Amino acid sequence: MALQVGDRIPKFTAIDSNGNVFDSSSIVGVKPAVFYFYPKDDTPGCTKQACGFRDQYEDFKDLGAEVIGISSDDLDSHQNFIKKYQLPFILLSDTEKKIKTLFGVKPNFFGLIPGRVTYIVDRNGVIQLIFDSFVAENHILNALAKIKKIVE
Repeated sequence: MALQVGDRIPKFTAIDSNGNVFDSSSIVGVKPAVFYFYPKDDTPGCTKQACGFRDQYEDFKDLGAEVIGISSDDLDSHQNFIKKYQLPFILLSDTEKKIKTLFGVKPNFFGLIPGRVTYIVDRNGVIQLIFDSFVAENHILNALAKIKKIVE
């Protein structure tokens, strides 16, 4: 069952882009956050989305929020993607699609392409906005606007 606005982000662990175990409780319940699921590293739409979050990352940080990207790509792919585009935020490897399933992220285009969904959570870990759009660029603006409202 998919998570809804008002739900609390569930606890999970995953390997981050540095090869370390990321525990969601290190952020959930501590500060506002953007968890964005994307289809694949270094593809046109996903690169636009990642670079958009990169370009606005300081705005998110200034608001006390963290940005976390999640895809089924492995550690090597994430490390190459981060290096190529100088991405300053965490990428998590969900190779077994456990986190995607936990959140209820559905594939697009008749199940052919992994979903592109962004979850914006407040400092208590409660989902304030779910943005589901295949238009990559729209995720950044919607996430930043919602984070601004949350921290005001």
